[in-house]
Amino acid sequence: MHIKSRLAPGTVFLGNVPTLSKGAKQRLKWFDYYQAHGQNAALTCRYFGISRQTFYRWQRRYDPQRLILLEDRKHRPRHVRQPTWSPELAAAVRRLREVNPRWGKDKLSPLLHAQGWIVSVSMVGRILTALKKNGQLHQPALPGVTRLHRRLARPYALRKPKDYPVTQPGDLVQVDTMDLRPLPGVILKQFTSRDMVSRWDVLSVGRTATATAATHFLAALIARSPYPIRAIQVDGGSEFMAGFEQACQQRGIRLFVLPPRSPKLNGCVERANRTHAEEFWQCYDGDLEVPAAQAALLAWEHRYNTYRPHQALGYLTPLAFLQQHHLNERSQV
Repeated sequence: MHIKSRLAPGTVFLGNVPTLSKGAKQRLKWFDYYQAHGQNAALTCRYFGISRQTFYRWQRRYDPQRLILLEDRKHRPRHVRQPTWSPELAAAVRRLREVNPRWGKDKLSPLLHAQGWIVSVSMVGRILTALKKNGQLHQPALPGVTRLHRRLARPYALRKPKDYPVTQPGDLVQVDTMDLRPLPGVILKQFTSRDMVSRWDVLSVGRTATATAATHFLAALIARSPYPIRAIQVDGGSEFMAGFEQACQQRGIRLFVLPPRSPKLNGCVERANRTHAEEFWQCYDGDLEVPAAQAALLAWEHRYNTYRPHQALGYLTPLAFLQQHHLNERSQV
């Protein structure tokens, strides 16, 4: 029997071909073969390489007068979950995200709780997804941010001993540089330090990353760290030699240098560089002259240390972690 003779009246044709999808036409071939071979289901399934379960499922739907039933049905659920958040909550999430465009649901949730909103992390994620889908949120553009790694012989710094304890803030502070190229022809150098215990960061930006600049950064690091620094770990960069090493020795700060090709051993500050590149520099659209950029970076440093929840600290800020750490120490005395 020709396909056309089995279609219901009013079925639309494109030339001599009915408006069935490719999948529906293939299923129609199953039943043509099935009828032509003595209604042998096992033979039909072997011939077309389908399971009997699939064949019988479509056979229950097959009607020669209604071939449209061979089309795939919509898989969309009949009852789709509707948004349960209020417009006010969505507006609060949007305001926080616009101020912090690189922060996700995990970091925004504690900030919403601090504002008095009772909301789960998953709901914040759904709100962010809905805002993006509606075009109300936009990711910041990604400027060129690259890293520089340099290695030279080290006359003073030593390898960190395997048994060196890191239990208190200041026991080990990792320091690194980051090469920033926000615009063609514009090159900035950022010094970054991160305390391995409290995740307290100190940042500085300039035009060069020399030993003199590193020595000035060391002075700023000591002044802006709320704990005594006992040891610093750096890579093999020449900026951490000469005057920088001498300054560490004069202050009684142990200086550890990484083995060649092992940036993972400075993983904390490497992750810090990524955070500051994504959450500050990729969102910064201010003046790229050093004084203005340094002022903005200092404001971000303060925001990072005192306001931004940190996942590794149980969503405490570095400042809150240090305060809690000091309280725990006093209670144990």
